[in-house]
Amino acid sequence: MHRPLRARRTVTALAVVGSLLAAAACSGGEGEPVAKGETPPATPGEPTKTAAPAKEPILLAFGGDTHFEGHLRSRLGNPSTALGPIAKVLKAADLSMVNLETAITTGGTPAPGKQFAFRAPATAFTALKAAGVDVTSMANNHGMDFMDGGLRDSLRAIKRTGFPTVGIGKDADEAYGAHRVTVKGNRLAIVGATQVLDDHLIPAWTATDSKGGLASAKEEARMVQAVRDARKGSDIVIVHLHWGEELNPCPLPRQQTLAKKLIAAGADVLVGGHAHIPLGGGYLDGKYVHYGMGNFVFSSANGQTAKSGVLLLKMEGRKVTAAKWKPALIQGGVPVLMRGTAATAEEKRWQGLRRCTGLSARP
Repeated sequence: MHRPLRARRTVTALAVVGSLLAAAACSGGEGEPVAKGETPPATPGEPTKTAAPAKEPILLAFGGDTHFEGHLRSRLGNPSTALGPIAKVLKAADLSMVNLETAITTGGTPAPGKQFAFRAPATAFTALKAAGVDVTSMANNHGMDFMDGGLRDSLRAIKRTGFPTVGIGKDADEAYGAHRVTVKGNRLAIVGATQVLDDHLIPAWTATDSKGGLASAKEEARMVQAVRDARKGSDIVIVHLHWGEELNPCPLPRQQTLAKKLIAAGADVLVGGHAHIPLGGGYLDGKYVHYGMGNFVFSSANGQTAKSGVLLLKMEGRKVTAAKWKPALIQGGVPVLMRGTAATAEEKRWQGLRRCTGLSARP
């Protein structure tokens, strides 16, 4: 079942995105917008029409690794402002997504052998929603930091809040399953998985047919099938991956191999992170791949790990027709957009990161 996304004001999108969204924003209509996924009411005296809504260009926004550790925990006391001013960019897009790199629990047992274990209360979902985030992935190397007890709490919180979350579930079907939503007539399917898991935790954390856990991209055959399943009945398939190597500005061979397989299976957009620094993005076989979003809302970010940003993708049908990186710098744990010459220089640096990816600047 496709669930309509909330309508957002075109004027806000134009103010934030500018020329990237200009073509998509020109609807030419008047009056109140029709909710996404719904059919306009018939004119009195005319028969009701059941035709699917026309597909319009859409704007996607992606942020990187997000948690609420350390001093960030206090920001959840006021969820409406927890992500700071970057929320304006997220709200302007038709669909926004981040990686939620934490267990959602106040209990559980810390995973053995880990230096860092992250957790947050369910108000983390309230904060994401208030900031304009529409979907998140919990498939990462911190999603089950508090083991089975934390997993049960996370799944309960997801169910209770109804916040769209991928890459985690009570079994493999749920963990690898797609979140489906209709945006401006486009049927989207979003899948999440992690290629990064501590070796000694792989059996305990990987979802199977008989136990809950995370969707593992290490199970390549299962991941390929997940994308094929998502492709059925969808116009656009987005795959969010936790992958790469910390502080390595270039993708690993296993990332590039997986990207090719998932594109062949039907993915239109691949995005992800884990390196804690931004990596490059571009086109592969006509589809868009971004190898590393960097940190986003992260308490320990500093120096190079404080470089952040929002990836904006304009889609027309299955094609990404424009891509833009809006650079930000993490200050006090939250990303703040860079301005002027600093932003121009950082965007240029980001463009240069493509050199080691094997991706192209154009489709």
